[in-house]
Amino acid sequence: MTDHAVLDELRQAIDEAFHGHERVAMRDVYAQASRHVNLSADLLTHLNELPEGPYDKRELTEAINGVITRRGEQDTLGLLTVPGQDA
Repeated sequence: MTDHAVLDELRQAIDEAFHGHERVAMRDVYAQASRHVNLSADLLTHLNELPEGPYDKRELTEAINGVITRRGEQDTLGLLTVPGQDA
């Protein structure tokens, strides 16, 4: 699976976690992402770097992109599209 396909899988997990909810606790996002067999343990550690607490989808996306950028993976992994921003 390519790195960009892995981000698509993460996007899907995030969408599923937020289905019907405006704000979601980080533990719920992690639990949903853990159900996706194509997400590696390494990618799940990106979520572990985020503080606990509730996020809206934009806050969560920006926080995950921050982790990817801090790790210098934006060129290989890519970044998630932030809701409300033009792609």
